[in-house]
Amino acid sequence: MSGLSAGIPDPAVLPAPLAGLPVAQVGILVPDLAAGVATWSALLGANDWLIYTYAPDTVPHLAYRGKPGTFRMRVALVGNAPQIELIESLEGPSIYTEWISEHGYGLHHLGFRVPSAEAAIREVTARGVGLLQSGSGYGQDGDGGFAYFDTQGSVGLIVEAIEVPRRRRPSEPLPRERR
Repeated sequence: MSGLSAGIPDPAVLPAPLAGLPVAQVGILVPDLAAGVATWSALLGANDWLIYTYAPDTVPHLAYRGKPGTFRMRVALVGNAPQIELIESLEGPSIYTEWISEHGYGLHHLGFRVPSAEAAIREVTARGVGLLQSGSGYGQDGDGGFAYFDTQGSVGLIVEAIEVPRRRRPSEPLPRERR
């Protein structure tokens, strides 16, 4: 047995330019970001989370399935080998609301750092892999971008190309846990 039938994705199915790159991020969907941070802080022994809200007012160029995106999400980031990203979907539609509806909360994607999200989009889609959702311009200097690709059939989950901005906005305070 090989590939997904054995439960292990074949590295050859990861689209270039992502193939061969180390996993930089593990994306996990959570119903409540504060509760997720509390759980994962205890699990990882880390509490130096960076918190950001991504929405049309903080990410100038959002797209969802080829149309302008109106989704909002709050993320918490910690670590770097790989980084853990917790995502709370605040408003949809988005690939997060789709995933939650179909699979529930938990593991959502693996992220790979690239020099340019725009170049990654061109290269990956030229190989026939669908672009699900993207955003760009969230860094302090208008740089930074992300692109999620439809690799569920080949890899078993979604993959993301991440262009880290040179300078991030300051971290937001962690929202209070909902009761």
